[in-house]
Amino acid sequence: MNILLVDDETLELDQLEYIMKPHFPNWTFYKAQDASIALQIAGKINVSLAFLDIQMPGKSGLELAKELKKNYTMDIIMVTAYQSFEYAQSSLRIGVNDYLTKPIVENELLGLLEKYRKWISQNDSIQEVLRIIREEYNEKLSLSIVANRIHLNATYLSRKFYEEVGIGFADYLNAYRLEMAKKILLEHKELSMAVVSEKAGFNSQHYFSSMFKKQNGITPSEYRVNPKKAKGFGI
Repeated sequence: MNILLVDDETLELDQLEYIMKPHFPNWTFYKAQDASIALQIAGKINVSLAFLDIQMPGKSGLELAKELKKNYTMDIIMVTAYQSFEYAQSSLRIGVNDYLTKPIVENELLGLLEKYRKWISQNDSIQEVLRIIREEYNEKLSLSIVANRIHLNATYLSRKFYEEVGIGFADYLNAYRLEMAKKILLEHKELSMAVVSEKAGFNSQHYFSSMFKKQNGITPSEYRVNPKKAKGFGI
């Protein structure tokens, strides 16, 4: 899994990598000290998670986050020394996944990263499945389709996926699609629920709405109006 760290301070970049590397030894870290270099890296490799400092010379972290979210599929965590409600609001509108304040506290950072442990896998086949889901979540995907593409028995893949990731293939796929639906709901408020459902990879608007409410505690329409009402809202 490729991790992008962006900060104009070299020490901040080194500290982030120093804290995470022992706990996530299979992650590959890429560092950039400005938005231009960060965009070059994102254009060459498949970044799964990015940490962006908000205050940087030239293009700010918020501007960079907006561009990355527009052009790539990745999770973004904003990092800042300023605890500002305005920054949090701006981050939310862009669709970032979390918000971390400096100075970085190791326990807080590792706690925030717990949900990404499911991405750790030394099994190349499972990594390929996760890549397919992240890049093609809006396409017709099933365990049998993916298993056929990577030349594995579906029963074997199902067992290995659960062992490596901790949840079943279908549950992971639905959870990822629902996260993408949140992004679509906030970034494209002109779209109908039927279109949002389709773009997120669901073939039934009713099923989409039911699953969304089950996971978030509110309907997609309510989330679009006030995302802070969702269960587990973290900003």
